[in-house]
Amino acid sequence: MNSNHAIRLEGTRFWVTHRRRTYGPFDYEWSPDFCGVELQYEGQKFGEYCSQSEVFADLKPFQLPMSVVQVSSIVMGCVVYGVLNGLTDRERYRLIQCRLTEHGFSRFWSDETAA
Repeated sequence: MNSNHAIRLEGTRFWVTHRRRTYGPFDYEWSPDFCGVELQYEGQKFGEYCSQSEVFADLKPFQLPMSVVQVSSIVMGCVVYGVLNGLTDRERYRLIQCRLTEHGFSRFWSDETAA
């Protein structure tokens, strides 16, 4: 695995490694009323998905590198999409890999990412 840049997936939780430093875990939790999904970083809420037209996220307070923000946003979007649309782990991993590649972050994906 590339120790400079990587993603480690564990169920819906994931960590992003950028320049050999690992950030995370990123995860989600259903809101108490089950009407939305709270986005979390290190157990702290940083955003919420209420519907396709209502998404809020702000990682600025955590002072993360821009690449980590971009990669974690892509992966988190794929995780939430996968959960809400009933994708299998394999389908979700493929979606993550495709989106990272589309946005120029393929260096974060390796065969070990989804092992």
